Amino acid sequence: MRFDHVGSDGAVRRPTTSGERREAGAPYSPLVSFTGIPIAALDFYEDLEDDNSKSFWTAHKSTYDESVRAPLEALATALEPSYGPAKIFRPYRDVRFSKDKTPYKTHQGAWFGETSRYLQVAAAGLLLAGGYWHTSSAQVERLRRGVADDVAGPQLERVLAALRRKGLEVGEDQLTRVPSGYPKDHPRAQLLRYKSITARRELGAPDWLSTPAAKTEIVKVWRKMDPLVAWLDTHVGPHAE
Repeated sequence: MRFDHVGSDGAVRRPTTSGERREAGAPYSPLVSFTGIPIAALDFYEDLEDDNSKSFWTAHKSTYDESVRAPLEALATALEPSYGPAKIFRPYRDVRFSKDKTPYKTHQGAWFGETSRYLQVAAAGLLLAGGYWHTSSAQVERLRRGVADDVAGPQLERVLAALRRKGLEVGEDQLTRVPSGYPKDHPRAQLLRYKSITARRELGAPDWLSTPAAKTEIVKVWRKMDPLVAWLDTHVGPHAE
C-alpha cells in the first residue's frame, strides 16, 4: 500500500494538516460540520481517471474543493479528538522521478499520524487502514525481534488472525525470503519477512457514506485495528527523528 506522505523518490513530503489556516478566499473550511462524503467525490475521481489533465482539473476545481476537500477536512476535524490531527495530502503528483507524468492523484488521502490511521477516497469509494508504513531500518529490526519473541510473536499471530476473521486484509512490504540472522524454518518465518504491517478494508460506497453516520462507521472499522496498532506501538514504536 502506498501512502502520499512519501514521494516516489523516497523523500518525505509535508502534507497539509487539518487544523492549518487556509489562504484567503479558499472556498472551503475545516470548521464546517461533517455531513458525509458526497457521491460526487467518487464521480469526480472517476472522471479524473479518464481525463487526468490540467484543463479538466481547472474546469472542475470547484467540485474538488466542495465535494472532496471540504468534506474530508470536516471529517478530519471531527475525528481529531480521538485520533489526533490529520495530514490532508495535496492533490498533485510528484512526477520528477516517475515515468507516469499525469499531474494529479486519483485519490484523496488523510493520515492520522498520532494513531497510525489512514483513510482514502477514490472512484472505487472509501478505503480505511491502520498500522505502520515506510518503516525505518531500526523499526524493521524491532519488528523482527518482536515477531521472533516467544511471547510477542504468537500474540501478533493471534492479532492478525482475528483481523482476518473480521474481514480485514493484512499485508504490506515484505522480503522474498527470511532475513539473515533468523532460521529459514522459524515457526513465524512468513512474518519475519515483513518490513511493515498494516490492516485495511475497502468499503466502496455504502449508503451511509454521504451521511453524518460515516464518521461513526469509520470509527467502527478503525477500532477493529486497535490490537494491531497497540502491538506495533509496544514492540516497534515510532521512528526516532
